[in-house]
Amino acid sequence: MACLRSIAPDIHYVGAVDWNRRLFDALIPLPDGTSYNAYLVKGSEKTALIDTVDPSMWHLMDQLLDKSCTAGLDYVVIQHCEQDHAGSLPLVLKKFPSAKVVCNKACKDLLIAHLHIAEERFELIEDGGTLSLGNRTLLFKNTPWVHWPETFVTFLREDKILFSCDFFGSHLASSALFFEAGDQSFYEPCKRYFAEIMLPFRKIIQKNMDIVRELNPLMIAPSHGPIFKDPSMVMGAYAQWIDEDQADEVMVAYVSMHDSTRLMAEELVQKLMDRGLKVKVFDLVHADLGKVAEALVDAKVLLLGSPTVLAGAHPLAAQAAFLVNALRPKIRYAGVFGSFGWGGKMVEQIAGMLSGLKLELLSPVMVKGLPRREDYQQLDAWADQVVEKIKL
Repeated sequence: MACLRSIAPDIHYVGAVDWNRRLFDALIPLPDGTSYNAYLVKGSEKTALIDTVDPSMWHLMDQLLDKSCTAGLDYVVIQHCEQDHAGSLPLVLKKFPSAKVVCNKACKDLLIAHLHIAEERFELIEDGGTLSLGNRTLLFKNTPWVHWPETFVTFLREDKILFSCDFFGSHLASSALFFEAGDQSFYEPCKRYFAEIMLPFRKIIQKNMDIVRELNPLMIAPSHGPIFKDPSMVMGAYAQWIDEDQADEVMVAYVSMHDSTRLMAEELVQKLMDRGLKVKVFDLVHADLGKVAEALVDAKVLLLGSPTVLAGAHPLAAQAAFLVNALRPKIRYAGVFGSFGWGGKMVEQIAGMLSGLKLELLSPVMVKGLPRREDYQQLDAWADQVVEKIKL
């Protein structure tokens, strides 16, 4: 039987830890599993459930609701309609036939489309609206594009707890319910999560951070990963990650078929290091895409290497270019290097795949066959150019 845990008096954790999940949305690697956090808030008159769990973990949530909802359930607040938040909503509503779904209009429309929730089960709220539970009050603030258009956060006024949805989350399966004050183990999983989920929306997040600062929570309870007893830890990290001026690293990502591109990458990395630059290096054959995304948070320069395959980029290099373009990081400069057998359009292809970014493309360094002395001299000049760009 699942154990009921409390984060404050009459506020219970009724989510589930998914220790074994290794892929999210058939896309995002989860080397450390994840959790689907849901919270039960009891007031003197009403009880509200904030979010549900992925349907695969409903059996655990069902046990916790049996323990915590002996007097019934009045409201189900759904802050975001993806399956990991709302997937068990139909089962919750079946278990509690009189419960109302509390959400904004955009979320309601998506829940009807995705989960076929009946129109009469909804109670809509506006931005800045409140819901009384008696001696406790829930305040709702829209935070669109963190990371879907309907997303909002819920603030428990009396306890000053922010239920932040995907904001400040981490894909981390852990027996710990909290990140304690001063516990720096939050940084890596939260940064990875930010890179994979939030990076494309960092400029919008800048505005939504102001909402959180104004609320000034004493605790942040996200929908994934442990709860923050000291919100300043993760809020400070987010402020750094969204700051346009913080990017100061060089990211070198490459794939090699017959060593030519690998030799160029190794030479280039050494020259950059000799010049005192911070460098992150990824062989795309073996790289964890989550780590690649994480490195993009701090990268100012991207150098992408590839051999030519049928006149174009190697598929792994093309995948990396697609990922960079989709995540829209703070990169300001990019360059393509690699090798070819007889010719091709690889440079033009990759440049086109990065067209969604506002960046300056460096002149490419392309080698026919194995690199020679003069090719390494080109890389040396390229490294000098990167130094100049980093300093700008």
